[in-house]
Amino acid sequence: MNIHMLQEILDTQFMQMEQLEDVDNPNFAEEVMTLYFRDSTKLIATVEQALEKPPYDVNKLDKSLHQLKGSSASVGANKVWIETNQMRESIKAGDLEGTKAQLQLIKLAHETLRGKVEPYFHLVRQVGPSETAQRPK
Repeated sequence: MNIHMLQEILDTQFMQMEQLEDVDNPNFAEEVMTLYFRDSTKLIATVEQALEKPPYDVNKLDKSLHQLKGSSASVGANKVWIETNQMRESIKAGDLEGTKAQLQLIKLAHETLRGKVEPYFHLVRQVGPSETAQRPK
């Protein structure tokens, strides 16, 4: 698997994050993505719980979605970012069914991302760092 297979769900921010890896921190991108998955999973669970029964706390929903949107943008999780934006728009429009449907799309995008990124990092670990590769400056 290569980075091109990930481009549909990741943007250039992810590639820039990978370029920050060096001899002192060869697993930087993987470590950041591990933290992202830990935190984003909690945020998605918070959103899901907030939608379980009325009355819905719109401010709590929006705060959690804003955090998810920001963290997704910072790691280049483009598809999760897009779906999160759409959910925020559904909430603003008062579209409860659309909001709930959008949550399922966020969860799918998140699971898809994890399912592609984890094997990618596994492969990178197997290959190991290249002694001769030069990172762009």
